[in-house]
Amino acid sequence: GGRHNRMQINFPLFPVTSPYLSPDSDSLPAVDVTLDPDTANPYLVLSEDRKHVRRRNTCQDLPNSTERFDYPCVLGAEGFMGRRCYWEVEVGDKTDWALGVCKESVSRKGTVELIPENGFWILRPMGGEYVAYSSPLTPLTSVRIRPKQVGIFLDYKAGEVSFYNVTDGSHLFTFTDTFSETLRPYFFLGVFDGGRNVVPLIICPGPAQAEGNLCP
Repeated sequence: GGRHNRMQINFPLFPVTSPYLSPDSDSLPAVDVTLDPDTANPYLVLSEDRKHVRRRNTCQDLPNSTERFDYPCVLGAEGFMGRRCYWEVEVGDKTDWALGVCKESVSRKGTVELIPENGFWILRPMGGEYVAYSSPLTPLTSVRIRPKQVGIFLDYKAGEVSFYNVTDGSHLFTFTDTFSETLRPYFFLGVFDGGRNVVPLIICPGPAQAEGNLCP
């Protein structure tokens, strides 16, 4: 249905017709991201296929390992190093969320500022607009249409993490940095917001799984 507008995404570095190219393409390889339950905060519930995550208001009794975040966050299961990767996440009508990548080695406990100096490259809605968590923060002033799906493109060797509004095909922001260790997809479920922010984050299917039926 109404997802054909993905074809119009204008990737500034790669003039391609679609982000979902064949796996052996060197232009923009879409990857099959799944969630890592061992990193999931106990307030988060993962679907059986590890593609959906939602926040609940009661804590599950789970082992408090060093891998597990003590705030409402979960990482992608696969680490990326030295390659190009693209994936999309449906945020729907969530009032708060954050997406991006982080270093494998980031602190999972306590209060951590989610900025590149601490190993995080993320985008988050804030106060009715969208903010890239650079240092200092960068408000995104040109967002015309609220994204229902966000595309994340990691070009490891170029040192870039780019965000796209899949809803209208626009480029949102690109971080430029130097990477030297494994990076993981990062998913923050946001504040509970009195029960108003219970919509899940959903990893959209990659080309092998989609067969034309992507997120609604």
